[in-house]
Amino acid sequence: MKLADLLRLVTLVFTAVTFVVFGDTAGKLLTADGVDPIIVAWSRFGLAALILLPFSGLTLKELPDLLKWRVLVRSAFITGGIICILTALKTEPIANVFGAFFIGPVISYILAILFMGEKPSLSRSILLAVGFIGVMLVVKPGFGGSIGLIFALAAGICYGAYLAMTRTVAGRYRPRFLLISQLLIGSVILMPLGLTTDLPDLNLPATLLILVSALSSAFGNYLLVVSSRQAEASLIAPLVYSQLISATVMGVLVFNEWPDVVSLIGLVLIAFSGFGSLLAHQRSSEKLAR
Repeated sequence: MKLADLLRLVTLVFTAVTFVVFGDTAGKLLTADGVDPIIVAWSRFGLAALILLPFSGLTLKELPDLLKWRVLVRSAFITGGIICILTALKTEPIANVFGAFFIGPVISYILAILFMGEKPSLSRSILLAVGFIGVMLVVKPGFGGSIGLIFALAAGICYGAYLAMTRTVAGRYRPRFLLISQLLIGSVILMPLGLTTDLPDLNLPATLLILVSALSSAFGNYLLVVSSRQAEASLIAPLVYSQLISATVMGVLVFNEWPDVVSLIGLVLIAFSGFGSLLAHQRSSEKLAR
């Protein structure tokens, strides 16, 4: 991949994950105000589906594709991931949640190698191992880690599988179809839970936050689908680490949340892993071009 193309991809992915962070920030504000994470997740999928369906270009011919197993499994993974991350955000600082969440690129990288035929790279494998150590420093398993961070870890596992599944279907379906499919399927999956959960009293600020949560997350994931059509999953995975920048900034500005020293070291290792993987990929591409 040429440097100019790589820079465009970096910009696209960073924009995508920043919008996802905006959506999760709105979700954290809602759950902190007592709204159940299930309601936040259901409204995110359902509202985005209603608003974007007229613009999705969905045709009668494409309706059977909503029941294809890859489309269903991909949607189930992102649904589970959003429920878990919203649950984690209810009690944990946003930067720490995304730190634990970044087990996802490791999972995506491993799945891409095992099931998608992508070739492993020693340097990138080492860097992802460094990132995994960083995740463990954030989560602190057995040393002060909380149940909220366990949910964040589960969200990352779901998200890593979602990234890998996105790569398998990105060339088969339109990006807008993939976006509306996960919104519609996620809405159906969450409907039984949403209908049995107490609905909050919606004032104007809460309504605006629900809109921001739904539309920001939908747009961010749409851009990730677009990026997945331009590069392999093992390259997209480390680029997603740039989400840490947005998450940390939002945590400080919106919630005045600062990571503790151990978590900060973990976040630095995760960032080093992500951007180091990007540089390793670029050097490998330059060698192949010679």
